[in-house]
Formats: sequence, C-alpha cells, structure tokens
Amino acid sequence: MSSTELPFVPPANVLPKVGTVRVAEGERLRSVELPGVTLTVRSRPPAREGVPPALYVHGLGGSSQNWSALMALLDGVVDGEALDLPGFGDSPPPDDGDYSVTGHARAVIRYLDASGRGPVHLFGNSLGGAITTRVAAVRPDLVRTLTLVSPALPEIRVQRAAVPTGLLAVPGVALLFTRLTREWTAEQRVRGVMALCYGDPGRVTPEGFRNAVQEMERRLRLPYFWDAMARSARGIVNAYTLGGQQGLWRQAERVLAPTLLVYGGRDQLVGFRMAQKAARAFRDSRLVTLPDAGHVAMMEYPETVALAFRELLEDAGELGARRARRAGRADAGGDAVDEAGTDESMGG
Repeated sequence: MSSTELPFVPPANVLPKVGTVRVAEGERLRSVELPGVTLTVRSRPPAREGVPPALYVHGLGGSSQNWSALMALLDGVVDGEALDLPGFGDSPPPDDGDYSVTGHARAVIRYLDASGRGPVHLFGNSLGGAITTRVAAVRPDLVRTLTLVSPALPEIRVQRAAVPTGLLAVPGVALLFTRLTREWTAEQRVRGVMALCYGDPGRVTPEGFRNAVQEMERRLRLPYFWDAMARSARGIVNAYTLGGQQGLWRQAERVLAPTLLVYGGRDQLVGFRMAQKAARAFRDSRLVTLPDAGHVAMMEYPETVALAFRELLEDAGELGARRARRAGRADAGGDAVDEAGTDESMGG
C-alpha cells in the first residue's frame, strides 16, 4: 500500500463489535437498514402525543450523542430522533464508501423517505449543517424548519484552528497522523477535541468527560474510524469548491423553510464573521449569536438553543396553532388543559 492510500476497510457485515454505545436515560437506540447503508438512530419518545417529528444530524467526528442534551429539553415540543451518519457513532461505513456531503445527504433523505416522518424539524451542526442545508434545498417537502449550529458552509478565509482538520482530506495525512499520535491516550485526545470545540472546556462535567473518553476508546478500536474521518473531511473540502447550483451558498438561498442560525463567538472551526453572511443567504432566517460559545453550542448552551428553537416555532405559528388545537379539545371535554399548562411552564 502506498503512503497516499487510505487503509483497507472490511465490509460492514464482517466488522467487529468493539463495545457498547452509551444510551442516556429516556433514550432508545435502534439500527435501520436502508439501500446501501445501515444507520443507527437514537430516539427519545416525546413527553406527549401529537408533537411534530424532528431529526438531528451531527458533525465531523461526532455522533448522535452530541444532541442528547438538546433532545431532552425539547421532548415536550418535538418527537426527536438523531442519526449516526454512516461511519460514525454506531453506524457502519456506507456500502459504496461515499462520504461526500451529497452522500451523507442522500443517507438522510433515504431515512426520511423510508420512515415516512417528513416533513421534520431538521437540525444540523458543523458538517451536519452542510448536509441538512443540502437536504432542505433539494427536498423542501421533507423539512418544516431548519436549525443550523455553526454550519460548515464555505469560507474564503478558513479559521487557522480548522486547518489541521482540513489537512485530513489530503491523501496520506490521516495515516501519517495515526502513526504520529499512536502513543496518545484517549484522555489526551478528548482534551484536545474539547479545547478545539468548546468555548469553555471547563463547562464539561466530570461525568461528561468520562463518557467522552469511553466513547473515544470505543471509536479508536473501529478499523474504519480514520477512514471515515478522512473521507468526510475530503467531502467538506470538495463541497467548498463546488460552484453553480451545487454550491452550498447557492443551495442556502434556495431553502424555503424558516431557518434558525446559531453561531458561537469562540468558535475555532467556523468563523463567527460568517454569521451575517448566512443570515443574508437564508431567505427566512433568524440569527442567534452566543459570544462565549464554541463550535457545539447545543452541547455548551442547550437551554439557550432550546429557547431559540421554541421562539422559531412561535414565529412560524406552530406552537400557537398547537395550543389552539389543544384548547379546542379541552372545550370539547378533553383533558388537554394540563398539557397546555405544561407547555406554558416550559417557556413555549
């Protein structure tokens, strides 16, 4: 094997089971087989019936666990599910090895079509933001609203701290990096990731850190871990170079769904300066900037992101319409009064 080739990855049906993925209280995990891809789906049954569906899509190197805190805060508002993208979390690699933004978007669309849950409230972070932007542009019938946390949309001047991630896209770099960092412990790797992704790593609880280390140890035993990282990083770089109707900014302009944009002032991977450009590109957008947040605001400040999403629903008329339906049932002798009261107490 030459130094520019990525390591061989065995087919998904012969991959070893390396460990158990953490499932938070109230969550469920299941595997969904689709044409060409098998996805692990993390779900959180809603606190009440009749709420609309939501789908959460993580970023590069992340997993569905990145959304657990926000999912818990919104379980009375939406029926939430979070995907492990192909090759990440507990999902095996795609059969065709396609880790491009389009390939990941295709997997999301296949899941939504197969599940029949659309249209959904669609959430995306980082790479997941680029993926969900593409989904919303090409399949507007699947998307009610779009919430983007530090979306990986093309920048002319890339953040300096993001350069090493971009270098993973260069053939041979991932293999070289694994050799150079062979002696690094899982704790060292997690501290590095948190320093890069969090505005204040001190916000991570000791339990959260232990969970992250266990997940890192599990991932490092996966034979396709660095392959998925490298090819997905290459997918982002390639997406940045696309022009015309396939360009991500052009697709952002085509999004019809009401869009919530969340940017962190201490984000080292996506430039804070891109917030205003994004607000102009998405035709029906509202912008929330968090000066102390880093790249994963939904993990650092889940309460703030949850409140912003509720306000998005309020502006879109969804919460008001839902309350009116419940009030109508209550007037007809139903038991919706307590539900409506609970909704108000949660700030909606």
